[in-house]
Amino acid sequence: MCIFHQNMENITILTICAYSVGAIQGIVFGSILFLNKGSYRIANKLLAFILFLFSYRLIIQIMRLFGIGYYDSWYYIMLDLSWINGALLYFYVLAQITPNFKLKRKDWIHFIPLLIQIICSVFVRLQNIYWDGTKESLSWLGYWGYVVWMNNATIYIIASSLIIFYAIKAEKAFKQQEADSSIVFQNLTWLKRIILSFKVYFALILAIIIIDQFVFNIQYDTYYFYFTRFYYYPFFLGIAILNYWLGIEGLRRKDAVSFTIKQKIPTSEKEKLEEIAAAIKLEMEEKQLYRNPELSINLLADTLAVKPYLISKSLNEIFDKKFTDYINEYRVKEVKKLIANPDNDKYTLLGLAMTAGFNSKSSFNRAVNKQLGISPNELRQDS
Repeated sequence: MCIFHQNMENITILTICAYSVGAIQGIVFGSILFLNKGSYRIANKLLAFILFLFSYRLIIQIMRLFGIGYYDSWYYIMLDLSWINGALLYFYVLAQITPNFKLKRKDWIHFIPLLIQIICSVFVRLQNIYWDGTKESLSWLGYWGYVVWMNNATIYIIASSLIIFYAIKAEKAFKQQEADSSIVFQNLTWLKRIILSFKVYFALILAIIIIDQFVFNIQYDTYYFYFTRFYYYPFFLGIAILNYWLGIEGLRRKDAVSFTIKQKIPTSEKEKLEEIAAAIKLEMEEKQLYRNPELSINLLADTLAVKPYLISKSLNEIFDKKFTDYINEYRVKEVKKLIANPDNDKYTLLGLAMTAGFNSKSSFNRAVNKQLGISPNELRQDS
């Protein structure tokens, strides 16, 4: 029995340490981001608010592990403010991918859930003033409000649902912006990872809570109190890890350029570039010029009788590709066609790559990995 209590004490100490690391880093990094005056100051402030709110919630959990905040004076001060996290995530993503982003008056509607949460939380907590241990000491609304709010996982079900909703909304906004040809995004894989992490983590939490409350709890007809559920402290451990990671990502990218805006070219110039692009495509698809391992921008320019810079500009503006990537796409497709032909089974993969126009093994390997995300050997396995 003593060993059991000792183990529980060790787990509690580790939990406090983990929560503390997440909370302290959230406050420190959030402060740095909030005070940053760079180009992305709105985005940095929005992320800072997320870090502050996660840190605040972790501090509440640390206090509870020390027995503070259960129906004492702190109980009436500490409020859960989790219904705003989804909206903050959404606006943070918008601020990262939208030129000259500003919160508009209509955007404040997304913060209504927070206002509702504060009102409900204050109302329910005030019921303890009138509570004398009997149901009759409270009004009908006060009693059932307390049951729904405190004796069920209502707060976390709604909070998780809102975060999932806004994460999906952020994904859609991201895709819409990516489809905009006037905006060229830099490497924003990290931002996509943040959105995905929020969506997956809180979907998992939501599933666990729903199964626990509406399946397990009903089946066994037990008294439900979410402070005592098995997932309660592990859930906040996940928040601590998420807060730690968000702080690092946010600080690393606080001044990083997320996108550039293409300058709109005159109609006459664009028509000229489209003509050149069509001519390039004809050379590739009908004359298979990409098969020439010595092919270069200068050689292609001589073939089409245009200046080299127009070749590069045409590929960039019309196809949104660099010369090497454009040519290698044709070469990789040609290798795949050659592999699909049984008559070529006697040839090595490198031999087929050279036939398609690659001039070295390393350039072939890079092109396949960049375009298909696989190794060259997997080309033959997939065929």
